[in-house]
Amino acid sequence: MRAVSYAEFGGPEVLHVAEVPVPEPGPGQVRVRVAASVVHPVDLMVRSGRFPAPLPAGLPYTPGWDVAGSVDAVGPSVDEFTIGDEVIGFSPWLQTTVGAHAEYVVLDAAWLASAPAGVPATEAATLPTNGLAAAQALDLLALPAGSTVLVTGAAGQVGGFVLALARAAGLHATGLAGADDREFVESLGAAFLSRTDDPTGTFDAVIDLAVIGSSLLDLIRDGGGYVAASPPLRPEPVRGIRTVALEVLPDGTRLGELVKLVTSGDIPLRVAAVYPFADAATAHERLAQGGVRGGVVIVP
Repeated sequence: MRAVSYAEFGGPEVLHVAEVPVPEPGPGQVRVRVAASVVHPVDLMVRSGRFPAPLPAGLPYTPGWDVAGSVDAVGPSVDEFTIGDEVIGFSPWLQTTVGAHAEYVVLDAAWLASAPAGVPATEAATLPTNGLAAAQALDLLALPAGSTVLVTGAAGQVGGFVLALARAAGLHATGLAGADDREFVESLGAAFLSRTDDPTGTFDAVIDLAVIGSSLLDLIRDGGGYVAASPPLRPEPVRGIRTVALEVLPDGTRLGELVKLVTSGDIPLRVAAVYPFADAATAHERLAQGGVRGGVVIVP
């Protein structure tokens, strides 16, 4: 099968299309014929050799975490999916030897959910990783309806999902983003704060996706909550504020709940650009430029 691969760390130019063996599903696993996947900032870090965790199988390596596609084969002990089912899913960082930027990928069945009906695969592929990150960030806070939450990086992929989920949960969200993103933030029912100004106000919690850091604790009420974008970025708690860090995990059941919100129109899906395997280097370059509003999608 064809896959995006690299045999050495470096810039986007190390990416190429290679022929690799078709993976076989084991017990509890499903093989998915990939229709679309997504490039994430972590892909750029791993490709350049700057990611601290080792690759599961060394080099050469095929990246890719999100997948939208159809079930092609099922392993033993899989009852929830059959061949031909349209699915989406997320593979946890660096836990699969062949990533989703390939014609086929094998994932645990528990990581998958039925794809949203009538939604193109290029859009559906943008949901798993970032949607689960947003949902799990809010789950960590466990805020009751009516609570206030400040979301930094609110116009990014995870930030947009957080705003949508906050609205669905009856929370009062405020999004910190660039001036050009005001319309998007407000379209999701959130108040807008410009990132060019010092953020003000008092909130029950903060989800800090823009990695502004511990200064945001000053905006949180005593006993509130703060979610950092990753464990190394979690500040020490003060004034009874609970500080936690986001470590997005695959969860087919939770993903299925997000699919229902997509179908009902409560969660918008955004695609910035779509690239074929042969243009994977261009996709990495586009993401590296920053300011991307939507998923950068890779298709076979």
